[in-house]
Amino acid sequence: MPADLLTHVLRQADRILVLSHRLAEWLTHAPELEEDMALANISLDLLGQARHLYTYAGELEGLGHDEDYFAYFRDAADFRNPLIVEQPNGDFAVTMVRQVLHDHAALLYWESMCSSTDQTLAALAARAVNETRFHLRHSTGWLIRLGDGTDESHRRAQAGLDTMWPFAGELLGADDEDDLRAAGLIGPRFDGGWRAAVGATVVEATLTMPPEPPTRSGGLEGDHSEHLAPMLEVMQDLARAHPGATW
Repeated sequence: MPADLLTHVLRQADRILVLSHRLAEWLTHAPELEEDMALANISLDLLGQARHLYTYAGELEGLGHDEDYFAYFRDAADFRNPLIVEQPNGDFAVTMVRQVLHDHAALLYWESMCSSTDQTLAALAARAVNETRFHLRHSTGWLIRLGDGTDESHRRAQAGLDTMWPFAGELLGADDEDDLRAAGLIGPRFDGGWRAAVGATVVEATLTMPPEPPTRSGGLEGDHSEHLAPMLEVMQDLARAHPGATW
């Protein structure tokens, strides 16, 4: 069954929210203070994007649900994020690999959405593009620094790429959204552009691209790994303990 626009918007919002939370987990744990602040700021950028998308999802759904409902009062099976963003952070190199894979896809996505026939999404995309360009400069800079650094940093960066690569395919979009593309609501697929951009970064980082294509999937349909539910339990605990509370 073809996906509708609400499903697409929730997929993007969930992707961004879950990644925002994972990056927030680095707070006070990053390798240097400046990086601690950088990851926190990127996390906040993503949180802002997710809030706008959830608000729009509520308008599309028409049931009176707000951003807090979508973030805090849905279970793991209701989330539609790609599996890669829910994976544990691992060490810093693993996180930077995930960011590179994600940020290349996110930039191509937002650039394509600037031409969406949906004015709300096009406006969101226009704002998100600049943020995402900064995120990509940050993540690629770190991956090149790690991959082309010491033997240990290179080993960790390659291990991170080998770990995250199998999950990367869902970043390229879902097969059930062709009707949305045909209507101009979302942009065309960007598989080729993403692979070329990621490949160039991997080469510059002196790393080796895994030989097999990404194979892990299911998150876009709500079939998640064992890592999402515990993450949501922590994230949603306060809101669920005091539903409807105001501060």
